Amino acid sequence: MIELRPLTQPPNQADLLLTHEAIQPFIHRTPIMRCESLDEMAGCHLHFKCENFQKIGAFKMRGAASAALRFGPEEIKAGLATHSSGNHAQAVARAARTLGVPAYIVMPHDAPKVKIAAVQGYGAQISFCNNTPEERQAALNDVVAATGAAFIHPFNDFGVVAGQATAGIELIRDTKTTLDYILAPVGGGGLLAGTALAARYFSLQATVWGAEPENVDDAHRSLQTGRIEANVDNRTVADGLRTNLGERTFQIIQKRVPKILLVSEQEIIEATRLIWERMKIIIEPSCAVPFAAVLRYREAFANKHVGIILTGGNVDVTALPF
Repeated sequence: MIELRPLTQPPNQADLLLTHEAIQPFIHRTPIMRCESLDEMAGCHLHFKCENFQKIGAFKMRGAASAALRFGPEEIKAGLATHSSGNHAQAVARAARTLGVPAYIVMPHDAPKVKIAAVQGYGAQISFCNNTPEERQAALNDVVAATGAAFIHPFNDFGVVAGQATAGIELIRDTKTTLDYILAPVGGGGLLAGTALAARYFSLQATVWGAEPENVDDAHRSLQTGRIEANVDNRTVADGLRTNLGERTFQIIQKRVPKILLVSEQEIIEATRLIWERMKIIIEPSCAVPFAAVLRYREAFANKHVGIILTGGNVDVTALPF
């Protein structure tokens, strides 16, 4: 197994290539899917990178594996720890199991039941907290102090960003045409930052834009003000996008992502339903945010080739939003 060096700066092209090689035992190379009827609705050519088929059902497996491989054996012998509403929690739990060490996960009380069950299924020990960034971090600090486990941040970590970038690398390499745009949803910013770096180093012309719910538009406002903004209210159907940007992810996004598009809750729900109905695949509402943005800002993407990263498929099918 390849050990990776810790990253104190945004990953460069060589870092991304080595990361992609190192995490192969932890991930699937997920497919690019097309849908003619959605192309017609959107007025452009859509290329969906289906990370809902990834191990643990989400792209987060990439970042967790990348970060875990940057610790030495002594650093992780007490285990791995994180805080997460679900997908990153599953990814860290699975990475820990693969590496043969314990996993300690802090999750909010209102995390989707399907994600809590999955984390438990990977053998992790879960502690619950209220769903605010401050309370998540406080609970995590207590867990780390008690166990000595190594902390993997869900997004504000250049090692995590390097792992998430590999989804963008595969999208660019496996799409059979040159992409004009790549869209990724943004919560903490790990995927969007990584996608921007993937485009910077591996694409001839793709522009990367983010997409975000109007209800939690901190990333959009952060680009406008030039500083990290916070959300007063985190109520959105896109539960994976409720958090705020981190300093490290914002550093990359501010430099590499010129625009973050906003969509309404109803647009997210409708886009989710369309992908379920037309593509016959299971996705989370967070996944549908970029597609909702393409439908809302149709004129910006007219006749273009647009890559969209479908981030995950861990959804409670007994509580669908449509």
